Amino acid sequence: MDVGTLALLAGAGVAAGLASSIAGLASLFSYPALLAAGLPPLTANMTNTVAMLATTVGAAGGSRRELRGQGRRLVRIIAAAVVGGSAGAALLLTTPADTFELVVPWLIALGSMLLLLRDRLRQAADIRAARKGKERKPGRGFVAAFLAVTVYSGYFGAGSGIMMLAVLSVSLPDALPVSNALKNVATGAANGTAAIAFALFAPVSWPAAVSLAAGSFVGAWIGPIIVRSLPERPLRIAIALAGLGLAAHLFVQAL
Repeated sequence: MDVGTLALLAGAGVAAGLASSIAGLASLFSYPALLAAGLPPLTANMTNTVAMLATTVGAAGGSRRELRGQGRRLVRIIAAAVVGGSAGAALLLTTPADTFELVVPWLIALGSMLLLLRDRLRQAADIRAARKGKERKPGRGFVAAFLAVTVYSGYFGAGSGIMMLAVLSVSLPDALPVSNALKNVATGAANGTAAIAFALFAPVSWPAAVSLAAGSFVGAWIGPIIVRSLPERPLRIAIALAGLGLAAHLFVQAL
């Protein structure tokens, strides 16, 4: 792999890190860049998962303010994400990678619509809880949705960030920057578990992974700072619209 290709991957990594830590759309930049570098689709998918582990480190560093005081919640999130990511990685290593190709666009579109409707869904949940005289808390539906996204994240990954952001935003009462920081940790834990499995048992292109990881670390560190400084509602709508665009792109590719 020549110097020019490695530089291209590093640049794509910066864009992917920004997109991942802001909107959960890293694969919009990183996966096509790996394909353009000449990697086969399966190798590109696994190399991408390994490289994107750097976004977790970078995003966590940039999100220290939002993650402060979240210790107990983070332990539960990471534990569940490790279980789901392990299951997803096992599925990818034992089943064809195109199994979810037709379903993925619909999942991403669903997550995007949940983000658009977040405030209404939260309000409806609050009203139901008030009628029952109880405080609204995440229930079994949240746990099931969270685990499903982590399994998918370990299996295929494209668009998993926006799905996770939707699940956390709708189910938890936090502001978008906090939900986004938790999303980065959750998807990072799921991807990290899969990345370890792929690094040990799969055909990863290490020159490509290192170049992509270096760029994504920088982009992911900057992303939370941008989320913190922008108005929440326009940013949430922009993320949802970008997710719908990715869903449409993947749907056309799957035809």
